[in-house]
Amino acid sequence: MSEIPDASSKTIDIQGIQKLLPHRYPILLVDRILDFERGSWIEGIKNISMGEQVFQGHFPRQPVFPGVLIVEAMAQTAGCLVTLDIPNPEEKIMYFMSIDNVKFRKPVVPGDQLVMKVKINAFKRNIAKMRGEAFVDGVKVAEAEFMSMVVDVERAR
Repeated sequence: MSEIPDASSKTIDIQGIQKLLPHRYPILLVDRILDFERGSWIEGIKNISMGEQVFQGHFPRQPVFPGVLIVEAMAQTAGCLVTLDIPNPEEKIMYFMSIDNVKFRKPVVPGDQLVMKVKINAFKRNIAKMRGEAFVDGVKVAEAEFMSMVVDVERAR
């Protein structure tokens, strides 16, 4: 089983991601972290497959990956970065506080590889302000600004 990366590691596989995030199939939307700088930025991928459960009902004859899930994928990618620097990440959860300036520029379809690039603009106490962009084949398909709050799992219940 993979461990959460140390300071020298720049990639995180799916087992490491599952140690950082509470999400699981079918809502885990990050397959791999490609690179990051702690406290600053992160780049991750989501492989879009026709096997995704969402395609059973989201335009089955012309499948399009939902924009809201692209934003969620960016937020989960950011969650990996934030979680790396908090103590006892298994006892924490991140909640959206706001999503602003969202733009969808091109449909994402089965066979695409979504590359999410997220920067942390500010992280004070337990609130992170971030900006994310998503790309397919180097073309920007979506962007958003969002804020999230890190809370104790027990407090969240």
